[in-house]
Parts: sequence; structure tokens; C-alpha cells
Amino acid sequence: MQDVNLTELLSKMTLDEKIAQLTQLATPFFKGSKDQGEITGPMKEMGITQKVIENAGSVLGASGAQQTKSIQEEHLKNNRLGIPLLFMSDIVHGYETIFPIPLAIGCSWDLSLAEKSAEIAAKEAAVSGVHVTFAPMVDLVRDPRWGRVMETTGEDPYLNGEFSKAQVKGFQGSNLTKDFNRVAACVKHFAAYGAPEGGRDYNTVNMSEREMYEQYLPAYKAAIDAGVEMVMSAFNTVDGIPATGSKYLMRKILRKEMEFEGILISDWGAVKELIPHGVAEDEAEAAFKALEAGIDIEMMTTCYVDHLKEQIEMRNLTESLVDEAVLRILKLKKKLGLFETPYRGADERLENEVVMSAEHRAASRELATKSLVLLKNEKNVLPLNHHQRISLIGPFADNGDILGAWSWKGSREDAVTLKEGISQGMDHSLLTIAKGSNIQSISEEDAAEAVQAAKNSDVVILALGEDSEMSGEAGSRTNIKLPQAQLDLFAKIKETGKPIVVVLFNGRPLDLTDIHDQADAILEAWYPGTEGGAAITDVLFGKENPSGKLTMSFPYSAGQIPVYYNHFNTGRPKDAPDAQERYASQYLDSPNKPLYPFGFGLSYTNFLYKNIQQSAENMDPEEGISFTIEVTNNGKMAGEEIVQFYIQDVTGEVVRPLKELKDFRKIFLNPGETKEVLFNLREEQLRYYHSDLSLKSDKGKFNVFIGSSSEDVLSLSFQLL
Repeated sequence: MQDVNLTELLSKMTLDEKIAQLTQLATPFFKGSKDQGEITGPMKEMGITQKVIENAGSVLGASGAQQTKSIQEEHLKNNRLGIPLLFMSDIVHGYETIFPIPLAIGCSWDLSLAEKSAEIAAKEAAVSGVHVTFAPMVDLVRDPRWGRVMETTGEDPYLNGEFSKAQVKGFQGSNLTKDFNRVAACVKHFAAYGAPEGGRDYNTVNMSEREMYEQYLPAYKAAIDAGVEMVMSAFNTVDGIPATGSKYLMRKILRKEMEFEGILISDWGAVKELIPHGVAEDEAEAAFKALEAGIDIEMMTTCYVDHLKEQIEMRNLTESLVDEAVLRILKLKKKLGLFETPYRGADERLENEVVMSAEHRAASRELATKSLVLLKNEKNVLPLNHHQRISLIGPFADNGDILGAWSWKGSREDAVTLKEGISQGMDHSLLTIAKGSNIQSISEEDAAEAVQAAKNSDVVILALGEDSEMSGEAGSRTNIKLPQAQLDLFAKIKETGKPIVVVLFNGRPLDLTDIHDQADAILEAWYPGTEGGAAITDVLFGKENPSGKLTMSFPYSAGQIPVYYNHFNTGRPKDAPDAQERYASQYLDSPNKPLYPFGFGLSYTNFLYKNIQQSAENMDPEEGISFTIEVTNNGKMAGEEIVQFYIQDVTGEVVRPLKELKDFRKIFLNPGETKEVLFNLREEQLRYYHSDLSLKSDKGKFNVFIGSSSEDVLSLSFQLL
């Protein structure tokens, strides 16, 4: 089909064909798939007819050039109008070459590498026949009990927005029609999915409208401004209405205010879930409310195909709502060139060359290195040297479970474990490996072996953390400490008196109070991806200087949650000069501040901040104002530093955060080198949502903070005229 006229094509479609186009089904439903016919359980109960399959608009979870081409070929034989399928999958932080989890990518503060990682993921997916990825996830997060914090870039709306734009650009490139090495991106989950009550997945979200506009919507808007092709609705309610059935969210905010013109897809089963939510009596009402709200594609439930036709015949809905949804789907298919080239970039030969190539693995290693965060390094126990006797102990000492959730096509067998990484550069006679414990259990035999290994070493690397199933979707936890078995192992190793370097593998900020004071060094590795063991080794032995900084605060305990840097003051702040000893906003048994704050991360060298200056005392709204600071590498090792720029609106129409990140710079300094870092501040960066939701700035005093973390800063102030 050449140069297809979409309006003409739409006019030829029957209502049944149109409704089927709004349906997304999993791979086993389709002829030509490897697992065709393996339809059991809930999928079998869906009662999907062959006619619906032949007219379905998209496929969920298919990959591999041979399989996607086979499915498309069979589909085009049976589809009356020759409308090709869209293949969609969760390519979140890598296809087969797995990059660090998104929270770790955030901790790199490296937008160019984030974009590159998305570009590589897109290339591997595209040659394997995938057209759309369900990424990036840009939900703002402040509660580490929620398992899906691993899938976001952190607690700051500005930084999340910057990563949102970078990833959309990486996935989609500059010309999606001509560049077959790219895929369409789908930003998720709209809206405010990252704020469930109690940190429990799928749970209620309850916040003010102003809070949503100011903190939670900006990162979605950044993706839309970057040209993202699709948006996915969230599972949660917002102001008492499930997002998937919310005309306010989808029609007013997304379509009208944000001017999004692309496809809106439900999350898995979310249309039918309007029933247990309690806003739809049955599937017919669920279909009615979802389409009325603007959901174009229903993922993996059949409310649309079973009930939309009757809703239109009963005149509850107009066929024009179906038409506008179908037209959006057809437009993306045309934009991807599927009418002319239905197999698009799928190519078995390129697939063998591109997927998991040495170049891609090198990029994964580089990003993993920059995402590692050094949390503690007493007495400079790190970096290690290859002449030391080292014992590598713990359930992650030789464990390929370092990819994290949403590494769908990643292979643990392909992952470089910590043992493999360290072994490559060491005299094996100096290295002892002992498991010590499992993730959740410990035996006397394993513990004894580990203790003996520690006694015979100069330093212990203790590799601890969460099983990847302990985070990710449906991975919420009330206790975010390390499992007790690993704390017991730590205590036993501590008794040997040997220096302990803890390497953490986890998908969320943890409560580390049980080990923080006793460990000599702590390196946060997150789930670092395919090249994780190699990247960690590079940092442990000083081949690379750690430069990552936290984009999500680590609490002292779960009782502090939510704890985040850009919080409000109170009428009785604890740190006020005239604060009372008791009657202040504080805990009796814990500090208010986190154990490790936003923006925190150590280096093997020392960066000195000095000579902060500003271009004027007053800011003309038309001209802006600039600030400079000198940063010197005072240590003996070259390194990267992330210079962070924050503001505080001292007096606002509504209460303003104590600090707000507005900009940052990554600089590289050799030993003894000094660089002057410049920040230009514009009036629009001072704007915020007022009580009437108007976006504007207030005249008056502003504080400016520049430093190495949200707490370690130098400050100045100015007046906005």
C-alpha cells in the first residue's frame, strides 16, 4: 500500500474493524508467533475471536526479527484492508544489552549517556522488530517503599524532566519515519502514579491539584514537548477517579493543556479495572468511561471489543470517538512507514550483529560506572589495590541477578558478575570467594566459610542487597532494610576486625542504619546491568573515580517516609534560631534529615568550592542574573564533579520549598585544577503554580545555593524586581 490516505482508509473500515484496531493483544494470540496456541488461564478466558485477532491493531511483547516478520506476514494475509500491526514491548533500560536501572541512570546526572542508552536500546529493539517501547517512566517518587522507584530517575521534577527529554530523544531520534534504528516512545504513567498511599503499588493517590501541577506533571510535559508519540495511563486514582477513566486528566490536562496529539494507551488491564475501582458497574460502563476519557488502545482486556459497538448503537457514545482514536493509531503506523515497509527495521542479519555488540556493552559499562554512588569511605579504604588479599563475600559475590526489573530480554548468564569482574585483574591466589548467605537465609556452614575467608584477607568486599523480585512492579515493602540474614552475615564478618567494603545491589533507597556506622566503605551499585561487575571493579580498584550522586534520598528509617530534599518549612522549624527544645517539628527518635541527602555522593578526590559571586544584587525580569563559583580539585586523582544549583523563594503566595534544583553542571578536573562554573538564572525559572494555578513568579527575596549536594552548599541572595 503506497502513500495511503488515512481518511479514505478509515471510511472503508467497518465499526467492528475500527474497534478491533483499539485492542492490544499478547503475542500468543497471533499466527506466526513462536508460542501461538499457548493461550491459557486469563488469556483463554478473554474469549477473543479469530475475527478480532485478524483486525487487532497492536501486539504486546513480541520480539525477534524472525517472529515479528512472521506475525506481520500472517496478519497481512488475513486483514481485509492490509492494515499492519504495531509491535510494542517494555524496553525500559535496555533490550538485551541491559543498562543500569533508571534510578541508577538518574544518579549519573549524565543526560548524554542517558540519551545514548535509549538510542542503543532502540537500535537493538528495532532490528528485532519492535516499533514502540513503553518508556520512559517519569513518575516523581518520594517513597522508597514503592517498588517502582527503580524505574524512575528520582525525587526532583526538574531533573526528571531533563532525563525524560533525553530518553525520548534517544528512543525516537530526529526523524522516526526515516530512521529505522529508532522506536516510538511511550511516556508513563499519566498521572501521579509515583505517589501511592503507603508506597503500596496500584494504591490510591491523593494530592492537591496545585501539588500535581507543580511536582508531578512537569516530567510528562517535558516528554510531550520532546515529541513523544504515546502516553500510558496510570493504574491509580487521582482525586477519587481512576486515571484511565478521568476526562479531567486525559481530555483537559493531557489533550487540551499539554496539547498532546498522539496515542493514549491503557496500562495492562486498566480499563476493566474501573470495575473494582468502583466507578464502573460492568465492562460496558468501563468501556464507555475509558473511551469517553480518551483511551485509544485497551491493553489486554476486552471491554472495547465486547461492548463499544452496543454503546454506540445505544447512542451512549458517538462513532466519532472511535474514529479519532483509530486515526491516531493509523497516523503512527504511517509515521513509522509500516504501510510501505510493514517489517520496518526487522532484520535477522543485523540482529545478530547489533544486539549485545561489543560497542553496546562498552556503553553499558560506561554508564554503570558513572551511576555508582560512593556513600562512605572511611580512612580511604577505597580504592583497593591488586596486591591486597581480598575476600569477596555475600549473596551477590557471584550472582547474575544484577539486571533489575524490566530487563525483559536481558540474560543473567550474559551479565558480568562481581566475581568475574574482580577476577579478571587479580592474582587468583589473593582472592577468596565465599557466599556467606543467601538473600533471605543463612546457614552455619556458609557463615563459617565466610568468616574464615575474611580472617585470611586484608580487606573484605561484602556484596549485599535485594533479590530483583523485591523491587519493581508489585515489589512494595514496608521494611526497607537489608534482609536479616545479610545483617547477620555482616555482624559475623565485622567481628573479624577486617575492613569491610559493602557493595549494594538494590532497586530502591534502603534503610542502612544497621551497617552505616560499622562499614568502612559503602558503594551503592543499584542493579548496574550487563556490565555491572566490570564497572564496579573499575571503581573499587581506582581505574575509575566514582562520580554518581543520589537523585533520591536515603532515610534513617521507614518511619521518616516520605523524606525528600525539596520539602516545605513549617511554622515551627526545628533548625530555627528560636526553636523550642520540644515544641518544634521533629521526631523524638530520629533526625528530620535523611541519612544520605539528594545530590550526595563521594569521590576519591576532594573538590573545594569557593568564591561564589553574582552579577547583580537585583534581578531584572527581562535580563536575568548570573552566578559563578570556583571549584578546585584538591586531591591527587582526576575526577568528575556534579555542581548543583538550587534556589529558594523566601516568601511566596503559597509556601515554597526550602530548596529547588534549577540547574547543574558536570565538570572534569585534574588534580590541582580549578574551573569557574557559570549559571544563568532566568525569571521563568522562578515561576511556580499559585493557588489559582496561574504560573508566575513573585517579586521579593530569593536565596541561591551552589554546591556538591542539596545540603553541602554556599549561598547568596538577590531581589526579583
